[in-house]
This record gives sequence, C-alpha cells and structure tokens, in this order.
Amino acid sequence: MLEISGLGFGLFLLLVLAVIIGVILLVKNSLTKAGTQDLRSKYADDRNVKFARKYPEVSAFKLTYTFLLSGLVGSILLTLLAFSWTTYEREVYIPDDAMELPDDLEIEPPRTAEPPPPPPPPPPPVIEEVPEEEVEEEIEFEDQTVEEETVVEEPPPPPPKKEAPPPPPPPPPPPPEPEPEEETDEIFTIVQQMPRFPGCEDVGGDDAEKKKCAEKKMLEFIYKNIKYPTIARENGIEGMAVVSFVVEKDGSVTDPKLLRDLGGGCGKEALRIVQQMPKWTPGKQRNQPVRVQFNLPVRFKLEG
Repeated sequence: MLEISGLGFGLFLLLVLAVIIGVILLVKNSLTKAGTQDLRSKYADDRNVKFARKYPEVSAFKLTYTFLLSGLVGSILLTLLAFSWTTYEREVYIPDDAMELPDDLEIEPPRTAEPPPPPPPPPPPVIEEVPEEEVEEEIEFEDQTVEEETVVEEPPPPPPKKEAPPPPPPPPPPPPEPEPEEETDEIFTIVQQMPRFPGCEDVGGDDAEKKKCAEKKMLEFIYKNIKYPTIARENGIEGMAVVSFVVEKDGSVTDPKLLRDLGGGCGKEALRIVQQMPKWTPGKQRNQPVRVQFNLPVRFKLEG
C-alpha cells in the first residue's frame, strides 16, 4: 500500500516543475542552435549574423502557444491527481493478549490520604488538698427557765398547703440532623462502574458493550502512537511493560508509574503513551465519581 505525506507530495510537485522548466530550456537551446545554423547557411555573406534573434528563422518563441497549452494540460492533470489522491490509515497491529496481566505481577494497594490520628486524651485533673481551718464559734446561752405564772400557749396550726400542679412534661428532643457526606479521596481498585477510555459514550447497549468498545479504542490509541525504542529493537527485546495510573473524578490521568519495565527504553515509552492519553469517562461508585486505580499492560513485540 502506497503512502505519501504532504511534504513528500510537495517535493514531488517541485520535482515535476523543475523537469518541465528543464525541458523548456533544453528545447529552446536546441531550437536556437538549429536556427542559427540555418541562418548562417542562408545569410552567409551577412556580417551581422551574431544578431540572429532579429530573424524569424531563429525565434525561440514561435512554440510559445504549444508550451502554454502543454503547461495548462499538465497543471490540470496534477490538480486532478492531488484531489483524487487517497490516503489509507496504517493498519494497527494489536496483540491478542494485549490486556492480559501477568500472573507474577505484584501490585501494591493504592495509597490514600490517611486521616490524622486522634488527639491525645487530656491529663487527669490534679486534686489539691485544702487545709482545714479551725473556726471558733462563740456560743450564746439564753435563759429558758419557765416560771409558774407563765402560761405557754400553743401556736396555731399552720394553714393547709395547697398542692402545686405538676410541671408540664419537657418537649421531645429535636431529631438529629443528618451528617453531611464528606468527600473522600480514597482510591478504589474495583467500583460499580469502571472508568472507560473516551470515544464510546454514544454507543448503544449496556455497560459491557461500552467497556468492550472503550477497550478497543484504547488499544488502537496505544499501538498507533507507540514507537518501538531503537535500543530494544536492535537487541531484540520483547515482552510486557505494566503502567499503573489513577483516573481522577474529572477523568484526567494522574500519577503514572511503572510496575514492570523491560529495559531498552520500553518502560519510558509506555509512560509517554499514558501521559498523552485524553480524559477518560470517570469511574462511579453509588452514582458518584470516584478515583480509580488502573493497571495497563503494554506489550512490545517485533513484527516478523
């Protein structure tokens, strides 16, 4: 399949133009020489043969109309060729086991922001002993002797006390206010709706079909933009590099890091591809966007 870039096509047009100009100059030079020889044989006694351009026999412009038509026809043909030129996208080679993670891969659990430790309990109160002060009280004695003529009258009985009405019952306590849900920065590994590569939002069907479409789009993006490192190609290095990254709540890709590197620049190339990824469709847990860790295998395989 023939492929040509815009720069190559422009160089091809410049080459065609240079060939046309060269042919014109060559024909003009040959016609001038042939006309000069005919003129010398016809006007052998004329001493002003060096001014041969004054004679119609040696005019190099008598074929101007022919060259003009030839140039117009060539321009039209080149224009039609440019408009009818068809470029085909390079077929992307995707390995069959591109999304299979190796069994011996050790994946660290995602690190989340740990809550601060609770404050230490307050120290117990210090009980200080207060010395007792001796208080001397003066006791006054009253004369309570009763004489015979003194009549002691009993005090009248107190009036009956009215019973006070019972106090009203206390009002019921107000219901507790629901605590607002605090936003958490926890990083999940498995959620109800996993994050997806963009490009399949308008695809009909359930989540399984959208996930399959997003996986295909992601593999096409990876293996279309990946560049096999020269050192790895020369040394025949093949295998799988694994990159871990976090899909944020807004779909952006952050914190890419290598879990497995092959050497020869393959790990750096896998990181470069991940850093160029567009925003994903974020993962959701209970219909709320959350942060999700994603482990992506990138397989390097030499064709042929």
